[in-house]
Amino acid sequence: MLPSFSYVTDHPGFRGTIKNSPSDFIVTEIEMPERLLSDARAESLQKTSEAPLEQSNPCLQQPKKLRKEPPGPFAKGCHGGAPSPSECDPRRAGGRCSASPNKNQPEAEPGMKPGLEEASRLESLLGKPMSELLNKFACDLKDAWGLENNADAGAREISLGQVLDKKNRADLHSAVRQKFPFLVTATKDNEMIVKGNADYRELGRLVTEKETSDFFKFLDAKLENSTFSFEPDGNKEHRKVVHHFINRKFGKLLETKSFTVTDANDQPNMSIMVRFREKSCSRKRSAGSFQEKQDLYTDFSYTGIKDKKAITYQPMVVKKVTPERLKEIGSKVGKKGMKIHNIHSVCQHLRLGQLKGNHFDIVVRDLKHHSHDSSADLKGRISEAVESVKTKGFVNYYGPQRFGQGQNVQTDQIGLALLNEKMVKAMKLFFTPEDTDDPVNDAKRYFLQTEDAKGALVMLPEFKVREKMLLRALNRYGVNHEGCTKGWLNIPHSMRIFYVHAYCSKIWNEAASYRLKIYGSKVVEGDLVFSEENDENISLNDKVHVVTAPEESANKYSINQVVLPMVGHSIKYPSNKVGQWYRERLSKDELQMCKFRVSPLQLNIPGCYRPILKNVQNLSYFLEGSEKGIEIEDNHLNESKVSLHISFDLDPSCYATVCLREIMKCDF
Repeated sequence: MLPSFSYVTDHPGFRGTIKNSPSDFIVTEIEMPERLLSDARAESLQKTSEAPLEQSNPCLQQPKKLRKEPPGPFAKGCHGGAPSPSECDPRRAGGRCSASPNKNQPEAEPGMKPGLEEASRLESLLGKPMSELLNKFACDLKDAWGLENNADAGAREISLGQVLDKKNRADLHSAVRQKFPFLVTATKDNEMIVKGNADYRELGRLVTEKETSDFFKFLDAKLENSTFSFEPDGNKEHRKVVHHFINRKFGKLLETKSFTVTDANDQPNMSIMVRFREKSCSRKRSAGSFQEKQDLYTDFSYTGIKDKKAITYQPMVVKKVTPERLKEIGSKVGKKGMKIHNIHSVCQHLRLGQLKGNHFDIVVRDLKHHSHDSSADLKGRISEAVESVKTKGFVNYYGPQRFGQGQNVQTDQIGLALLNEKMVKAMKLFFTPEDTDDPVNDAKRYFLQTEDAKGALVMLPEFKVREKMLLRALNRYGVNHEGCTKGWLNIPHSMRIFYVHAYCSKIWNEAASYRLKIYGSKVVEGDLVFSEENDENISLNDKVHVVTAPEESANKYSINQVVLPMVGHSIKYPSNKVGQWYRERLSKDELQMCKFRVSPLQLNIPGCYRPILKNVQNLSYFLEGSEKGIEIEDNHLNESKVSLHISFDLDPSCYATVCLREIMKCDF
């Protein structure tokens, strides 16, 4: 997929082979720091289970009042109150544990009164004069909210000035909202704006000031599997109003349920509990689903998909399997080419993308000069190539494995057919065989020749799960538009959208190559640059800025800040020649700029942004002779006898093969 694509570096490179064996390509997942910490906490909990609960598990805290455990999915996570048997279940292997944010403020320093730490943080970030102005603004706003018929209260705002440092902006966002939960913060061109939170004001009319403040601190913390409880409330109609408010304002993020509690007078009462929705849930739950048991199946969750021909190390979580059981079956799993180690209990599953990056240890064998390179200094060529990419980075293309390397029909072709709603064409592309004789390709060949789905189903090996799911639907509904549509619906959503994402990735690769060919490494008017602002009140598109002519003249941005859109229905395009290229390219494939929804297949592709360039971290390498007695210092040695051992770290969604392509100036 990358043969004629642009490079960002200009060194000559060299030739070699990769993945001669799985041990030549070792991938180790780099875990998120907070996940490492929470895993350690979970392991500590397992080892000290005899200790009192409040001492042995930092994830849990004691409830404010004695409560009965809420039924349904709220019993799954770690939350305030004594845990039910299903919480932090020591029978679940893998994952991590989150803290309850019922007390979201950081612990105060010794001798410091509650609330003073936030004030101290604000003063250190803003300076005393601006901090005092913010305090006065906050007080005046609350006073105005207390007055009836004060129409201008919601329009008041204050500027904290420009904050250029990204980390300082993030700290300031957090400090303001923790100190003043009734305020919201936003950033526009590095300028910090603060105004009143209309949702806070509305909830404040329904519950107490303390409950409102605590609720918005809980919301701002966004700790997964955490919960928040309102005070006991015996008024059913009032509880209904509070339920409706939360569902109307935060329904995509939160879910609510009333459950029985024991109040301060030891009398039974009702309280509303709020929790964050599980991100993995893509379908709406039925009205009675709170009562349904959620853990109905055993599955593996993981954070990243790794190379097939490689040795890979990554955390996994297995639901409904005890650590003891995993240890028992370790030898059986080993026969399948897998090894399990560091087994311990955790409280959460894993999600794709929940990783810091990947570390690669790669061996490139059979090193040679390129045919057009007359230099005899192979060692010098390798050193030059590695140092060049170490300094300048590499073009952030999607790797060949994204598209089905070496296949007669690549995944992006199927994705384009699905986007054009050509269901039969997409199905026949999927069943196009490779040029080999084996049971899988024989079954595909038979199906295309006869359209006999039942006969092809019998011919397929059991492990071809996706093909079997499609053929069962085609056998039932027929090989026509309707039948193929139902066939595609018969496989999981993640599999359907995989093909469409492959097409979008192909367009991005072509766009990146075109952008570098016409503009090079200079940032020009109309380019898109991305602000990594942490404020979630700002939409993705508002974080993307179109470079102006004065900004181009002033060289305000670097090529490392330039992003290109992954096509979709809700993104902006560059306003220079690259934007025009996108329009012409999509028109060539009979697609409009806004048409990235396939309703019959429940596919919705809003689009996103991806940096053109990426940097490699912690890069090191050495050369090794394949036979004893070969001196690597000798630059005139037999080329094929030398191997390159190279190690580096990459961010998530970056491809080691693409980084190697930039270093070696060759395609794999």
